[in-house]
Amino acid sequence: MGVDVVLMEVEQRGTSPRKRRLSEVACVHDDGDLFAELCENSRLPMLNRVDRYRTRILTRADMAQFVSEVDATRDLVPGPRERDRLAAIRGLAERCAAGVSLELHLEGD
Repeated sequence: MGVDVVLMEVEQRGTSPRKRRLSEVACVHDDGDLFAELCENSRLPMLNRVDRYRTRILTRADMAQFVSEVDATRDLVPGPRERDRLAAIRGLAERCAAGVSLELHLEGD
């Protein structure tokens, strides 16, 4: 049970949650549960709170910390497969940080 990282565009008219519309912009699938396992074994606060059974929504305000924790983790992992997955996730986080109406959804199974 992996944690897919999905960049979502949010359209919301007014304050009612019923008028909130999400559309997927890009996704990094967690094949082989690599990201989920990295998060579970992490001692970094934001990554350690990622739950493989729930969805965590991060906003633009969370991206600086998320990117720094992904970078710190990428520096510690041994294999190119893990580094490539983290680089792809970092790319989505950078896009989220640059967009006003974007959210990063960490979707557990």
